Amino acid sequence: MGDLFLVRHGETEWSRSGRHTGWTDVPLTAKGREEARGLVPLIRSHRVGAAFVSPLQRARETAELIGLTDVRIDVDLREWDYGGYEGITTVEIQRTRPDWFLFTDGVAPGPPDHPGESPEQVGQRADRVLSEVDAALANTEGVVVLVAHGHFLRVLTARWLGLAPSKGALFQLATGTLCRLSTEHGRPVIAAWNVRPPS
Repeated sequence: MGDLFLVRHGETEWSRSGRHTGWTDVPLTAKGREEARGLVPLIRSHRVGAAFVSPLQRARETAELIGLTDVRIDVDLREWDYGGYEGITTVEIQRTRPDWFLFTDGVAPGPPDHPGESPEQVGQRADRVLSEVDAALANTEGVVVLVAHGHFLRVLTARWLGLAPSKGALFQLATGTLCRLSTEHGRPVIAAWNVRPPS
């Protein structure tokens, strides 16, 4: 059975400034496009059996730039719904909630179409994605690639390892990087994390 590759999309203006970017559909910056193109050799060195991408343009453009052509858009790969914290930085939130921490406290309620998600709700989406990944790995040769977002992929990694969604806090994830989830002696492991091509 192959491994699971996680790709966080390249830089955006909002990721650069630290603004929580859930449903806001911001494009990649020039640096973000360069980050994505830099991953091409890392992807091309493996046979891709299946690829899934978030519906948001920053992820879709990243998938295109790294050379994935036959991709399936999966709405469960979208970023955490930050509710009332959409577009706001952690520093700004902590002015009124000094001890606030996303992975344990969740977010403030947002508008009806984006009410926000708890860590457990994000974990439920990650579990659904991992069920699809399991099926893809069982029915194809090669690696499965997910192109998505930082906080969501951190929660998904925690769930891959059998940890609570809040443990996604342990896995810092930079833009435009590749991670590899695998198994060792039948147990889930992280085989590589925050990989960039050699400069």
